[in-house]
Amino acid sequence: MREEDVPQEKNSTLDGNRKAVYAVGEDGQYTTVASDGWSAEEIVTSQVVEEFERLADEALSRAKKSLLSPLEYHMYNNRMDLALLSQTTGFFKWTIKRDFKKKNFEKMSDARASTYASVLGIEVEELRATL
Repeated sequence: MREEDVPQEKNSTLDGNRKAVYAVGEDGQYTTVASDGWSAEEIVTSQVVEEFERLADEALSRAKKSLLSPLEYHMYNNRMDLALLSQTTGFFKWTIKRDFKKKNFEKMSDARASTYASVLGIEVEELRATL
């Protein structure tokens, strides 16, 4: 896309911020251009946010019924999926799935809980709290 073709459609999901996108300048070289976003991006972003909210609600319901640990809720509430949580914590996906189980979560070490809490931006007490 050329510099002059970079969309400036005031994407509301950017909340008034701008983001850098790559475009081809007049000299034929790639350059960064500030963009307000475009409608297609806004639609997709909104759909993804709604999906994470739905998943968080379902996980919260399961946690309140003591079917699963609060970890799954916190993951979705922070707009993360299993792959991202695995990458940011350094834990294998299968071990995170194991930690979703209430009995394993309750036996989890403080160090492991601290890693989760740090990545999720919450305190260990909040992570371990019953929802």
